[in-house]
Amino acid sequence: MREDLLHFIWKYKKLQLEELTTSENEQLKVVDVGLHNLLTGPDFFNAKVKIDNQLWAGNVEIHVKSSDWFAHNHEQDSNYNNVILHVVWEDDAVVFRSDGSKIPTLELNQYIPASLLSNYQNLFSQQNKTFINCENDIAHIDDFQFKNWKERMFFERLEIKSKFIFDLLKKCNNDWEQVLFKLLLKNFGLKINSDAFLSLSTAIDFAIIKKLTIDINAFESVLYGMSHLLENNQIVDDYYKHLKMEYQYQKSKFNLENTGVLKPQFFKLRPSNFPTIRLSQLANLYVKENNLFSSVLHRNDLSEYYNLFNVKASDYWSNHFTFGKISKKSTKKLTKKFIDLLVINTILPLRFCYAKYKGKDINDLIIRIMSQIKNEENSIVFGYTHLRLDVKNAMDSQALLQLYNHYCTKNRCLQCAVGVELLKGNS
Repeated sequence: MREDLLHFIWKYKKLQLEELTTSENEQLKVVDVGLHNLLTGPDFFNAKVKIDNQLWAGNVEIHVKSSDWFAHNHEQDSNYNNVILHVVWEDDAVVFRSDGSKIPTLELNQYIPASLLSNYQNLFSQQNKTFINCENDIAHIDDFQFKNWKERMFFERLEIKSKFIFDLLKKCNNDWEQVLFKLLLKNFGLKINSDAFLSLSTAIDFAIIKKLTIDINAFESVLYGMSHLLENNQIVDDYYKHLKMEYQYQKSKFNLENTGVLKPQFFKLRPSNFPTIRLSQLANLYVKENNLFSSVLHRNDLSEYYNLFNVKASDYWSNHFTFGKISKKSTKKLTKKFIDLLVINTILPLRFCYAKYKGKDINDLIIRIMSQIKNEENSIVFGYTHLRLDVKNAMDSQALLQLYNHYCTKNRCLQCAVGVELLKGNS
């Protein structure tokens, strides 16, 4: 037996409500189950129950066993003095408040429908399941209800991302332009080089960055030099030597130090994602857009972001992926797929945070733009589509990533709208 199931039973009144009695055979009537508390303190606030026709108002605490009250030291905690009912699966001990008064106990095991326990066992049974607990039933959940749950999952994921952004904002002294630069640099590095690129953004004062953006050669030389990409003395390429000389000048001019910067990796990356290419694209973006943060705020459609981020790496990279090695000629532009990732992971989370900072609500705008982006393709999204779920766009795929990582893999089925409906037997 799990405590979260007992929470579910109490919250949704999934128990035989007639002829309830306490462990001491007092008549019990549930008037109001109260408000579910997911933080510290009693499990349900402001409940109302009648015990032998006496109305009590206060809190309800739920445990698998009554003795858990003492295991959790509630008898010493004044926050539990207002508990009017102890709801348990097994009553194995009499419990008291800190003032010594006894708390009435409801033992649930004799009041639970067998169908509910059967649904619960089926949900958590791992027999013949390969992906998630509800994989045999999730496709039968009401479409409207599941759509609302996915929307909640998407914004829950945004809230998680916003914590990192607001931490950055604090470190940047509320400079949103600087936060944007750090986020872009981090996400230009993708998963493999995100930490390295973020360490680069930390090592260079943003005031210096703004001065460098007037000269693409100076800007690129600093990005490459600070990233330890200009330290190979075997390369005799003219462009490489020019960048090294420029970096030495800028390093001396601004007193730059790169000992804390992680060297980006090339291994396991497609050439188009090499740090050499991505850093040049980012540099050209900032040379093109002097007030990028303002530009980001004033775009309200995905097509406008495609135009904003329509940049390419410097001409040298048209026939190179690394310094000194000539490759087949190709224009190293930011692709729509990469811009989609920037919008998903940088632009919209930043705009969400900025709106919160300003006390505004742009949720409808965010939903509209996310709905214009093609869904991501990965093993998790494929797992859900294999279960016959319709994944229409990036908002759906982001929601399912949140659902999988924070609910499905952690067996939080009783905090999930899908699991709740399956246990209710309403689907």
